[in-house]
Amino acid sequence: MGMDFNGTFFSHPKAAGGFTLASRDEGVRRFWVRHGIACRKIGKAFGRALGSPCVTNVWIPDGYKDVPADRKTPREILRKSLDEVFAEKLDPQHNLDAVEGKLFGIGSESYVVGSHEFYLGYAIANKKLLTLDSGHFHPTESVADKISAVMLYLDEILLHVSRGVRWDSDHVVILSDELRAIAEEIVRGGYLGRIHVGLDYFDASINRVAAWVVGARCMIKALLIALLEPTARLRELEAAGDLTSRLALLEELKTLPFGAVWDYYCATQNVPVGAAWLDAVKSYERKILSQRQ
Repeated sequence: MGMDFNGTFFSHPKAAGGFTLASRDEGVRRFWVRHGIACRKIGKAFGRALGSPCVTNVWIPDGYKDVPADRKTPREILRKSLDEVFAEKLDPQHNLDAVEGKLFGIGSESYVVGSHEFYLGYAIANKKLLTLDSGHFHPTESVADKISAVMLYLDEILLHVSRGVRWDSDHVVILSDELRAIAEEIVRGGYLGRIHVGLDYFDASINRVAAWVVGARCMIKALLIALLEPTARLRELEAAGDLTSRLALLEELKTLPFGAVWDYYCATQNVPVGAAWLDAVKSYERKILSQRQ
């Protein structure tokens, strides 16, 4: 399980200037440091109660809309704040700490204090999990390509699997080429035991339960497709320099009938096969959600 301590930033008066943990205002900075410390304690309680580590993830919106004159000082302040937030050592059986960067944000188009490079360095230096959010990079960047690179230096990472559409990073996850590439890298690298997969999306225009189910099932489908891949054979061809056969086999894999395996998996797990799950969601929406104000 996991939790973010980012949801209160946007509307909180203590973030009115656009800065939290990187704020030059000591009162504001200390407020968010205390908030981070409290969130880690909550995460520890969750993990202890459930018998599974809670990944407490740190993301902040701090940055400038226009070009700054001083990029250094806010990052020095952020490093100091993170050191204070993480000062208390927690049992990794209960809580794991993660840090998450972003390329730009609404209101911080020109400069984000907590960039990918900042947090990569911090995670390596302080043995924290690095969070890779598939909606927090440039649209032409591949999060899948980053996985094997950072895993050489980090024991574990957290993925926020999302779907970016233009400047919005949180559309419901679908079975896209990008999602399949992420799953392939997880499986091909043997990282299933070292990567925590979190789903990060919302869409108020559709049923929230249905959105959750669509995204979750797509993530599992992508992992299934990757697990069905003849990875050893592909590696043999690549190592032998037979790139023609590698390409041909990769293309043939795209039309293999993984759906039959998926349906069998659903049946063995006693969950609806195919689109039958939507009937249950519609019933829940009609009987339960419609009664809520």
